[in-house]
Amino acid sequence: MSVGEAVETEPRRRGPRFARFGLVLVVVLSLLFGVPWATLVWSGNDWPLPAFVAGTLLFAGVAAGFPYLMFRGHGGHRDLESRIADTLLGVIWVLFTWSLIGQLAGLVLLALGVDDPIRSRVVSAGVVVISAGLLIWGYTEAMRVSRVRRVDVTIPRLGPGLDGLKVALITDTHYGPIDRSRWSRGVTEVVNSLDADIVAHTGDIADGLVEQRLEMAAPLGDIRARFARVYVTGNHEYHSGAQGWVEHMEHLGWETLHNRHILVTRGGDSLVVAGVDDRTAGGSGLPGHRTDHEAALAGADPDLPVLLLAHQPQQIADAVTHGIDLQLSGHTHGGQMWPFHYLVLTDQPSLQGLSRHSERTQLYTSRGTGFWGPPFRIFAPSEITLLTLRSAH
Repeated sequence: MSVGEAVETEPRRRGPRFARFGLVLVVVLSLLFGVPWATLVWSGNDWPLPAFVAGTLLFAGVAAGFPYLMFRGHGGHRDLESRIADTLLGVIWVLFTWSLIGQLAGLVLLALGVDDPIRSRVVSAGVVVISAGLLIWGYTEAMRVSRVRRVDVTIPRLGPGLDGLKVALITDTHYGPIDRSRWSRGVTEVVNSLDADIVAHTGDIADGLVEQRLEMAAPLGDIRARFARVYVTGNHEYHSGAQGWVEHMEHLGWETLHNRHILVTRGGDSLVVAGVDDRTAGGSGLPGHRTDHEAALAGADPDLPVLLLAHQPQQIADAVTHGIDLQLSGHTHGGQMWPFHYLVLTDQPSLQGLSRHSERTQLYTSRGTGFWGPPFRIFAPSEITLLTLRSAH
């Protein structure tokens, strides 16, 4: 095949893929915007014609402009467009969810003998009031400095000299289009108040390049730990200049566990603290970035307990294979906005909290310290985690 033929056939190979993507996009947007439109505007509300037309044009206009804002914002690293698109996504998700619930409530009212337009208007009012309340509360939860969640974890192989070792975990800070420099400083103050032996950041540090998020990331340099500050990459780094973040965290004084480990020793006993790149790293095309447990544990004493940092809970299968004692992960955000929780569980083995995956291996999944995209957290509060490791001896 000639070079010319190769160039000609490439669009044909890509065409069906883009066509499928376009079809999926149209279907998803039609549902996300169509269900709230049908509930609030159409249905049996019997609104006056000007109100019906205005509502229809509003939903149609926002639905048409949403993809442009999302692709221009996140694809082009434009913060204003990203903020608008992310907020719209959160609002329409809540309206979609409660419109579906409202339709079910409408069936109950129908069974009770309530006729339209009263029935549909009661449903519409309920959807609007509940959605507005949840969005205000969810925004407050997303923007506040995370609460501390305290968890004790017993590791049978942990030596008595390390009993009570404190590990502070932050993750998914997602420094992004909304300036959260003040929030970042608040997180640092809380972490420092915990007097941790180890502070870990398990990735998704930012959405944007280092030079875009310098001010928000700067407080990470002030975080204190008695023995070590350790960091691994998340999947979002691979859209935001991963190597730049690796180097910047090292510049701030953190140990980047880029498929490697360090040793923490206290009271004559030692703990291997290892880290692996995110599971998407190998497909990023970035030289040297991939998930490699063998490299991370190379040279480590197999008799010592291992604390592993890996961004996604799904990486627990490899942790079990390699005899890890405790894996720390983030990624899920605890679902961030109910009922997105259930979709997360189709991809990940854990949503949040401590879980056991073999006789030896445990997993702690954080709900995340920040948020991605929509500036809302609904029934999924953020957290700064303080894990206290306990010996069985």
